[in-house]
Amino acid sequence: MNIVNISRSDLMSVESPGRYVGGEYGAVIKENIIQELETTGKCSAVRAAFCFPDVYEIGMSNLAMQILYKCLNDQDYCYCERVFSPWIDMDKVMREKGYELYSMETKSPIKDFDIVAFTLGYEMCYTNVLQMLDLGNIPFRASDRKETDPIVICGGPCAYNIEPMADFFDAVLLGEGEECIVEVASVVKAYKDAGKKSKHDLLIELAKIPGVYIPAFYEAQYEGNKYVGLKKLEESAPDTILKRIITDLDNVSYPTNPIVPNIRIIHDRAYLELFRGCIRGCRFCQAGFICRPVREKSPETLCRQGIEIERNSGYDELGILSLSSSDYTGLKELTDGLLAAFEGHHSSLSLPSLRIDNFALDLMEKVSQTRKSGLTFAPEAGTQRLRDVINKGICEEDIMKSLRLAFAGGWSTVKLYFMLGLPTETMEDVEGIANLAHKIENLYYEVAREVGFKPRKPEITVSTSMYIPKPFTPFQWEKQCTKEEFLEKQGHLRDLLRKSRNIKYIWHDVESSLWEVILARGDRRLCSVILDGYKKGCFYDAWDDKFKFDVWMETLNEHGLTWEMFAREFDVDEALPWGHIDVGVTTKFLKKEREKAYEETITPPCRTKCSACGAQCFKVGECYASK
Repeated sequence: MNIVNISRSDLMSVESPGRYVGGEYGAVIKENIIQELETTGKCSAVRAAFCFPDVYEIGMSNLAMQILYKCLNDQDYCYCERVFSPWIDMDKVMREKGYELYSMETKSPIKDFDIVAFTLGYEMCYTNVLQMLDLGNIPFRASDRKETDPIVICGGPCAYNIEPMADFFDAVLLGEGEECIVEVASVVKAYKDAGKKSKHDLLIELAKIPGVYIPAFYEAQYEGNKYVGLKKLEESAPDTILKRIITDLDNVSYPTNPIVPNIRIIHDRAYLELFRGCIRGCRFCQAGFICRPVREKSPETLCRQGIEIERNSGYDELGILSLSSSDYTGLKELTDGLLAAFEGHHSSLSLPSLRIDNFALDLMEKVSQTRKSGLTFAPEAGTQRLRDVINKGICEEDIMKSLRLAFAGGWSTVKLYFMLGLPTETMEDVEGIANLAHKIENLYYEVAREVGFKPRKPEITVSTSMYIPKPFTPFQWEKQCTKEEFLEKQGHLRDLLRKSRNIKYIWHDVESSLWEVILARGDRRLCSVILDGYKKGCFYDAWDDKFKFDVWMETLNEHGLTWEMFAREFDVDEALPWGHIDVGVTTKFLKKEREKAYEETITPPCRTKCSACGAQCFKVGECYASK
């Protein structure tokens, strides 16, 4: 087994050397078992490098990595190790000194693994995938790799339109990966056991696994500058690829003995996942559609897992995760059970953003040592008309009623999240954001007078991001606002909010959103653009101070492409780069939801009334088609 030995002086020359040393509590060490399997000839061992294309502190905050790491290491024949993107300073040291990118557990070069697997949670990490392949001495393009090179695969939310990165992956896993990644490893094991088969034969076998997409088996077709579809090059490849889902969350593998990092990470706590999917149907939200149908874990399972995590990890804070935690039907039973189990342990629950009612406020007081913690609301739009367009499902009265309860209970800090550039948005809708913020400010002082307490200065934060139309949403065909339109709206809102010293305005960078829409809705022509941009020094694009918008626009134009090609309004009947992927939700339903958006009509949550979105095709979970 080859080892990368980085000198102590080189490690001490970079920021946060703890990012690169490994040895954390809970990490799995299996190299002796793997060596025994191979030397005794019992079976072939499969080594998988699980790669997160960002720094250690972000990657170790990713629950999916911990889950899939456990799934693979639970297999006797498989050894999964972690790899993270080196920061700028370490990248420089590795290139200057000739160090290859290595795994955390055994310091093995990633080129020595059978599988190099990336999780893609956001489009702006794409060039870090290339950085990691580059430092690992693995050819960028799948077509350039030799039989002895590892197979490079990916999964995660961005896999639902992987076309801008299709040239770089041998296989793409669509949907939830706990079962699928193990099936991939099993096929790789059989391929190694068979001896002399070619990598093409391996890919044919992988394509037989439901949810696995082999980009090389398809060729993108264009008419002029317009994408018109994929042509199959391998007859056995499926016409469409249906995403994978886990049908029983109570019995699926879950890490109750998680890796505990040696340094402080972004979200430095353990997590429980309440359920998958969402009943709400917000029309801008990709996760709300690609994760359907809703499937819950039982409170009993969650309590047991939470107690085990606290005991095994030593974490004193346990977070709960889902797309809409207030919709978890067992929330009271779960939180009561965990609070009782943690009593006297100095352990606490970290609550997500909840719909504010008496139960939520009571729960926040129970889990907080101080009543000064902030409340978070995401109205998304400033007027009721636009909230109806996006199917947000809340009205101003709901917000004010919740805040009246909160202010009366002693809370004075509020964060409000909005998007600029939503379909049909007008300047009146932008002004509605400022109007709502000022109403909340006035409400605070009104409640103070009613209740009779001396008011502190309220802290109201308004945060806006730029709307990006994403695949598999009712707005996937919409155009994105131009840079000038975004800046005009941003500036106008900033001027309106300056009237109050109690309101702070935070806004997202416009230029990164303009690049992100290209990556989100692009096709295979972007593969060469992304590779050339990386060679010009673009990586860590998700970090504002590292993002180089001008370089990307220059590179895009060098390839005869423009921002408008990908940010324009798409015709509802034209071929889309992600059209060969089936997430269960039908295109017919998405079109209907788009029509209802323009009619400013609400679609009720799934539990209120089934809207026949198509997710019932999975025949599992809480799909309400039959009710």
